[in-house]
Amino acid sequence: MEWTLVTKVKRSKKRSDLRSGFTTGACAAAASRAAAHTLLTGLLPSFVTITLPNLESATFAIARLEVHAEGVLAGIIKDAGDDPDCTHDAEIQCFARWRDQAGISLDGGIGVARVTLPGLELPVGQPAINPVPRANILDMVQLEWNLNVDTKPSNGCQQGIALEIRVPDGEERAKETIGPRLGLIGGISILGTRGTVKPYSTSAFSASVRQSVQIANANQQNHVVLTTGSRSENSAMAMLPHLDGICFIQAGDFVGVGLRASKRYQVQTVTVVAMIGKLAKMVAGHMMTHVSGRAIDFQLLADLAVQAECSADLCQQIRDANTGRHVLDLWRETSPQAFLDLLCQQAAEHAAVYVDHYLDIEFRLIDFDGRLLAMHRSPSHHHMLSDSTSKSNIYTKSAQVPPSAHKDIP
Repeated sequence: MEWTLVTKVKRSKKRSDLRSGFTTGACAAAASRAAAHTLLTGLLPSFVTITLPNLESATFAIARLEVHAEGVLAGIIKDAGDDPDCTHDAEIQCFARWRDQAGISLDGGIGVARVTLPGLELPVGQPAINPVPRANILDMVQLEWNLNVDTKPSNGCQQGIALEIRVPDGEERAKETIGPRLGLIGGISILGTRGTVKPYSTSAFSASVRQSVQIANANQQNHVVLTTGSRSENSAMAMLPHLDGICFIQAGDFVGVGLRASKRYQVQTVTVVAMIGKLAKMVAGHMMTHVSGRAIDFQLLADLAVQAECSADLCQQIRDANTGRHVLDLWRETSPQAFLDLLCQQAAEHAAVYVDHYLDIEFRLIDFDGRLLAMHRSPSHHHMLSDSTSKSNIYTKSAQVPPSAHKDIP
């Protein structure tokens, strides 16, 4: 059998005709500069220009600019371009006010998440304003301060500016993200290392899968569950209720990314829960079912049906099948359990090779209603070797073998 493994994530193609947009971080920086400008000068501009983290210049229309007794509220409408982002059209606001202390402070207000779990770039308790956009916000307001320091009102107690980033509907929008599972509570994160948003790419999705594994590891979880969608995740949660919510990761087509990340962050056990369509591709060794661009290999499935001693008629029908669902419907007519067990075994063995047998890997096949149909566990050679070495050390110690005899033990 030929094992064709995809090991790299490719960026999405044909994006030249797609429109780029801006990050929440860039919008927050623009709102902050606009609010600071009005606080310092009393003027009410319609547009604001900032320098993005990637050093490009960008001009934003100011959607809201209100002067209150306590300070100034500015708002920018986020344009995500052609990226399918749940924060598209959100109003990213900044409320700027004077403060007694010198310098510029930055905090998160309504609709901006707070960090409640370790493992992110930010300490627990801090607003979810990532380091790059935080620096960009402070730089833009400092620039505004430097340009207008001579025009600002002075009454002896206005030494600095306090900024508060707000997203009025941020908590509702956050329900469409994985933020709450990562311990980001109360709203969305203010993100963006470049300031611009490229239309959706496979690299963006894979990055979220890696970060989810990292979060689970940082919270002392040694078992993660990779699912291929919401239905498989709901089924996985019902089957494994003892696991914490952060252990469940929707990997979609990027199970391979989750596996490699689990190895990198030294997770011990990975359970993959999938339905027949995705599983059928992983049976052929395609752990990255999206970028591989592979159709289901029905000949391979038929060969496995032969190995499982299915009837000749069923084997031929599987060979002629059109979809994974079709294969499952054919299986239901006689329900040979050995066939589905073998599918899980093959997928688990391919996954084990994908991570050099470093993880305990379990595959679970579910039907379209979430019911468990078959499963197989492939133990880690790494852990087995560790156990074997430990037993060997105990044995040689009891036999009083000198330490030098152990130098070749791996």
